[in-house]
Amino acid sequence: MSPPLDGQPPSADRMTEPRLRRAARRHEILLGFRDASTAGFAMVPLGIAFGLLVAQSPLDWWWTPIISIGVYAGSLEFLAVGLLVVGTPLLTIAVTTFLVNFRHVFYSLTFPLDRVRGKWARFYSMYSLTDEAYALTAVTDRSVLTSTRILSMQFFCQFYWVIGGLIGVLIGEALPFALVGIDFALTALFAVLTLDAFWANRDIGAPLLAALSAAVALLVAPGQMLVVAMGLFVLLLIVRYLVSGRRVAAAAMDSGVAVAHEPNLDGVNNTDSPLGEAGHNA
Repeated sequence: MSPPLDGQPPSADRMTEPRLRRAARRHEILLGFRDASTAGFAMVPLGIAFGLLVAQSPLDWWWTPIISIGVYAGSLEFLAVGLLVVGTPLLTIAVTTFLVNFRHVFYSLTFPLDRVRGKWARFYSMYSLTDEAYALTAVTDRSVLTSTRILSMQFFCQFYWVIGGLIGVLIGEALPFALVGIDFALTALFAVLTLDAFWANRDIGAPLLAALSAAVALLVAPGQMLVVAMGLFVLLLIVRYLVSGRRVAAAAMDSGVAVAHEPNLDGVNNTDSPLGEAGHNA
């Protein structure tokens, strides 16, 4: 080994620095594995249900890893099986995908992508951004989130999902009988998510708008009910947001005016004019 340029023998610090970096990297990978394990308890059973759904459909078993890796969008994968089976046009699939995963646009506003280093690493982090990955980073102190920890957490989340799907499709292929009603898993999943959202926010308006959108789409375009219903629902939510925002702003202005003209204990109006202050001080 050639001597160092400064003529001094290599110090212990220089020799152990690469080892320390590797040890720190392994530690961050283990932290990412631990973070993903909390979500894995839910992702593996859901992945198994998805694999069973593929096994009971006309699709071949290898569609399970293709969809799990190529799409990797949780609930959308359940939806994609039905769309593929009936031969849905690609435009309809694209619009449905956009509407179902539109919430990811808002995830990117606070997801710690700036802490991920490397062009391809960021690309994978954006690709593997799911509800579970966002939730795990949201409850973790941002200062301790390193690039290695974030990427390993997202990798293991996807690993749990793909493994669950493979287990499910292998079980479904091995069963000598058909599982009746497994295609209802998607409906049950969305029903549970809807109930959880309602109990968390106690917002009856959103479910009513969703039901109205579905009814209108069923009457107007029964052949394209899903796309029309979701598009109408998004439009109604935007209108509702704008209307409620104006009401909040109007209420704030009214309360500000009321406070400005509220009489003080001495009977003088509480105004900001110089005469009002002079009269009050007098």
